[in-house]
Amino acid sequence: MLFRQFFDSESSTYSYLLAGDSGHEALLIDPVIDKVDMYLKLVEELDVRLVRAIDTHTHADHITGLGKLREKTGCITVMGEQTEADCVSETIREGEHIRLDGIDLEALYTPGHTDESYSFLLHSERPAVFTGDVLLIRGSGRTDFQGGDAGQSYDSITKKLFTLPDSTLVYPAHDYNGWTRSSVAEEKAHNPRLAGKSRAEYIDIMNNLDLPDPKMMDVAVPANLGCGLAADV
Repeated sequence: MLFRQFFDSESSTYSYLLAGDSGHEALLIDPVIDKVDMYLKLVEELDVRLVRAIDTHTHADHITGLGKLREKTGCITVMGEQTEADCVSETIREGEHIRLDGIDLEALYTPGHTDESYSFLLHSERPAVFTGDVLLIRGSGRTDFQGGDAGQSYDSITKKLFTLPDSTLVYPAHDYNGWTRSSVAEEKAHNPRLAGKSRAEYIDIMNNLDLPDPKMMDVAVPANLGCGLAADV
């Protein structure tokens, strides 16, 4: 399997390219509009065909590359069925699978950061889960806007993501400290917001973060409801 991780330093966003092998179909998770040309250059160099582009949720800190990728490649754009974006080609629900050449991704509904957040479980010899902003490395996504809910966040993480095998690799949509990946076992043991914390303790932590709004929020959210095309000028 071909696997590449991209990093956008402006928004600290990770995007992920998965493909069965050279000459096969590929998908992108959480693409950033400013990196679209780079994604397409690599797709050409690796000799794969982009057929799906997925957003785990409506991002508030960067503009999505979904629409631009669809314009340039004809790929199918995908988000969870709870999304308010009316521009996606296809919606997905809990338990459904996206299957390409040698790739099997299962959709997991994991609300909490937003009310339409999904994670995607890669079924493979070494399973991995792409958690969007719900579970971060040694942290978790804020829960104070876009239908976020700290209790739902705790439930999504502990009752769904933490029930995956301990060896499951964790690939989030963001990191602010230089981490590139983790595992379910690591986060269960060492995530300071979750390890040894009750649901009530977690809710208290999340409700008292007192974070400023993302600097691009007023632009990114409406743009991303249009798959980023409104910002593509």
